[in-house]
Amino acid sequence: MQIRVPATTANLGPGFDSCGLALTLYLVLDVLEETDEWIIEHTLGAGIPNDASNVIIETALRLAPDLVPHRLKMTCDIPPARGLGSSSAAVVAGIELADQLANLALTKQEKVRFAAEIEGHPDNVAPAVLGNLVVGAKLDDTDFYVRHLFPDAAILVFIPQAELLTADSRAVLPDQLSYKDAVQASAIANVMIAAVLQNDLKLAGQMMERDRWHESYRSRLVPHLNEIREQTRKLGAYAACLSGAGPTVLIFTPHEKAAKILAELQHYDDTATVLRLEVDGSGARIIK
Repeated sequence: MQIRVPATTANLGPGFDSCGLALTLYLVLDVLEETDEWIIEHTLGAGIPNDASNVIIETALRLAPDLVPHRLKMTCDIPPARGLGSSSAAVVAGIELADQLANLALTKQEKVRFAAEIEGHPDNVAPAVLGNLVVGAKLDDTDFYVRHLFPDAAILVFIPQAELLTADSRAVLPDQLSYKDAVQASAIANVMIAAVLQNDLKLAGQMMERDRWHESYRSRLVPHLNEIREQTRKLGAYAACLSGAGPTVLIFTPHEKAAKILAELQHYDDTATVLRLEVDGSGARIIK
């Protein structure tokens, strides 16, 4: 059995802690034979546990404490600490592992609820479960969310070599905003969502680049954001915004302009990884 979970990008600019989009990078978990103790094989480095302390196994045991240990093999294209939902993918993989091995028969809604309990809000985990675009909120321990198809566009990701932990990126955010600033930030987010639902990426992109919730505060940690935004705008991109907490930058562009923009981004920093991705429409999948 194989479990496949997509990467996710959160926020889309002003959709802070609310919007998430599934992308075609994957965590793949092969579930192999039963063993005396949990073993998870991977090549991701010493910082990722190989035993039952791995997040995937911890999550599975949280849902089904009596699971029989197995040997697992994990491969992952999602870079850690880059704002592409690596931790959410691991949590969702653990939920799928428990669901399959313990025959829990969880609904997708239950999977989102469990994942959001662990992660704190549904913006990354919901699209990892459901695929495509999800707009959600966690209110009084209840998750509210809507899944929608994202407009057709080329999606480029600029992934710097350096990591940026979410905790460090959140530490620079203010504790409060003035009422006036909050109203403006909310209005920008509302127009962005409405434009996406109308397949108007030109307008949506304008709103993505006018975020008031987080990007201006995080810009000192990711100085390349404004430089990439200016560069790609000149080449005809719809928008550039932080992916999650950063440092990855997400660029939406018309298909016909993607190749030129991709080449320019590769010249901008030859130590970074630049990829052309698509929206993952299915979310987590089980392959038997």
